[in-house]
Amino acid sequence: MSQGDDGRRICPEPPRRCPADGERLDGWGFADSGFRVRANGAVELEGGRYDLAGTELPDLLPWVSRTIGVALDPRETNPSQYPPAIPEPRENPDFLGEVRKFLSDDAICDDPESRLRHGHGHTQQEIYAINHAQLARIPDLVVYPNGVEQVEALVAAALQHGACLIPYGGGTNVTQALMCPADEERVIASVDLSRMNRIRWIDPENRMACIEAGAVGREVVDSLAQHGFTMGHEPDSIEFSTLGGWIATHASGMKKNRYGNIEDLVLDISAVTAAGVLERSGVSPRESVGVDLRHCLYGSEGNLGIITHATVKLFPLPEVQRYQSVVFRNFEAGFAFLYELKQQATPPASVRLTDNLQFQFSRALKPASVGLKRLKGKLEKFYVTRIKGLDPDEMVACTLLFEGSREEVAAQESALFRIARKHGGFKAGAENGKRGYELTFAIAYIRDFMIDYYLLAESFETSVSWSQALSLCENVKRKIHEEHAARGLPGVPFISCRVTQLYDTGVCIYFYFAYYYKGVDRPSEVFAEIEHAARDEVLRSGGSLSHHHGIGKLREGFLPEIMSAPMLEWSRHIKRAVDPQNVFGSANCGVDGGKLPR
Repeated sequence: MSQGDDGRRICPEPPRRCPADGERLDGWGFADSGFRVRANGAVELEGGRYDLAGTELPDLLPWVSRTIGVALDPRETNPSQYPPAIPEPRENPDFLGEVRKFLSDDAICDDPESRLRHGHGHTQQEIYAINHAQLARIPDLVVYPNGVEQVEALVAAALQHGACLIPYGGGTNVTQALMCPADEERVIASVDLSRMNRIRWIDPENRMACIEAGAVGREVVDSLAQHGFTMGHEPDSIEFSTLGGWIATHASGMKKNRYGNIEDLVLDISAVTAAGVLERSGVSPRESVGVDLRHCLYGSEGNLGIITHATVKLFPLPEVQRYQSVVFRNFEAGFAFLYELKQQATPPASVRLTDNLQFQFSRALKPASVGLKRLKGKLEKFYVTRIKGLDPDEMVACTLLFEGSREEVAAQESALFRIARKHGGFKAGAENGKRGYELTFAIAYIRDFMIDYYLLAESFETSVSWSQALSLCENVKRKIHEEHAARGLPGVPFISCRVTQLYDTGVCIYFYFAYYYKGVDRPSEVFAEIEHAARDEVLRSGGSLSHHHGIGKLREGFLPEIMSAPMLEWSRHIKRAVDPQNVFGSANCGVDGGKLPR
C-alpha cells in the first residue's frame, strides 16, 4: 500500500486471488461448492464457504416432490454431458498478428473450454445448452488486457482488421448478453477484464475511490473494508460480478435502501470506444455541462464500448450491522407493512418479503435438528401456529438488515417494529434474519443441481407501482399455471415471488419459476415460451421489462412494446454514431449494428 501523489489518496495492493477460488465451468459458483444427494437421500451443500455447507437437508427433496406433484427419485437423473461439442474457432491472421504485438502469449487464449465459458451467461437456456445440447457460436479467442492502453490497442486492431469485440466481466448475466450472434461472420474476441481488477486509489477525505472495471465484487468489499469503507453495492451475484458489469447492466443491490443503486454510487465512468477514450479531467460533486454521456453507458451492455474504470462514492463501514426478521399472517399483510414502512419511516438497508411458497422453501433448507434445537423448533412452531394463530400455508417472512450508527439503527428498529405490529407482524429473530439474507448465496447453486433431477428453473424480475404490485403477482402466477396446464406438462409448476427493493413509488419483485421436464420434448425451449408469456403478463399488469437484470438478447423483442418509435430510433442513431463499424457487436438491447428491432 502507498500514498497517492497528493498525500491523501491510498493506493491498495492488487487483490491476490487464491487458487481455491476457481469457478465452475459447467454452472454457477465456485468449483469446490455444490449440492449433492447423500446415500440416505438427504441433500448436502459441499465445501466450506457457506453456513449451510456440510449439513444434511433431509426435507429438501421430499418438499420439492410435494410442491411440484412429482416424486423425485434421487437415483433417476439426467446427468450432465458437459462439455458439449465446441465450434471450431474462426481465424483472422492479420488481427491476431496485430494483437500479438502488444499482448503477451499468456494474455491470448484459444482453449476450447475457455472460449465456451466466455460465450454464455447464466440463463437456464445457456446452462442447459452447455450441459445437454450446445451453443451454435462462441468467441474465437479470449484476450486479457491489463490496462487502458491495451484496450485502446485492441479496439484499434479490431477496427483495422475487421474483428468483433465483446466485453466480459464476471459472466454472471441472466439475459443471454454474452451469447454470440449466430450470424456473426467476423472473428469474435472476448475481452476479459479480469486483469484490470485494481482499486487504483481511495480518497478517504472526500470518500471516493477509483476502481477498474474488472474488479470483482467480493474483492472490492474486502479491499475497501481494510481501509474502513464500503461502496454499499451488494447484488446477489457479488461473489463473481464486476464493477464494469454493474454499470453496463444498470444494476441494483440488496442494500439499495441505504446506499442507492449503481447510478447513485458512480461519480464518473471511463470507457474505450471506436472513436477513442471517453474520460474527463476531474470529478465534481455535481455539475451541469450539457448532455451527460455517462448515462449512455448505464445499461449499454457492451454495445458502445468497453468500460475500463469508474470513480465511486464511499461510505464509512457501519458502526452497527444487525439482522432481524418479522413474520406476517399472509403476503397481503406483509405488503401493507412494506408500504407504510416506506411512507412513514426510514427502511433498513435491506428489506425482503417472501411469499408463502418461498417461506416454505427456506424451511425445507433447514438442517435436521436434534436435542435442544429440535425442542426449540417445536416450541417456536407451537407459538406461531397455536398462540399466534398463523397458518403455515399462508404465513410469510420479512428478512431485515440494519446498518448505520447505533442511533440510526435504534430509531429504524423502533419505527419498523411499531409499524409491523400494526399489521399483525412479530419478531422471528436475528438468527432467522441472518440466515435468510445469507441463503441468497448458497441457494444460487440449487438451480443447476436440480437440472440433473429433471427440474428447470429461473428467476426474473420487474419493478411496479405500489397500487399494481399485488395484482401483478397474482396475474403472473396464474399465467404460468395456465401455460403449464395448456401444454400438458407433468406435475404443477413452482412459481413464487418476493419483494426485494422499496421505492417511494413502488417495489422490485423477483419471481422464481421451475417445472419438471422429464419426458418433455425441447424442455429448455418450452421453459422459454412459458417465461416469455409470463413476461408479457408482467407488462400487461403494469410492470417494467427489467429492474436490474437488463435486456441482453432475452428481452429485446419486448422493446417496441415499452418504447415509442422515436426512442427506438435514437438507440439506432447512438449506435451508428459511436460505433459505425459495429466493432462492439454483442447485439444486445435489440441493437445490432444500428438495426432495431430485429
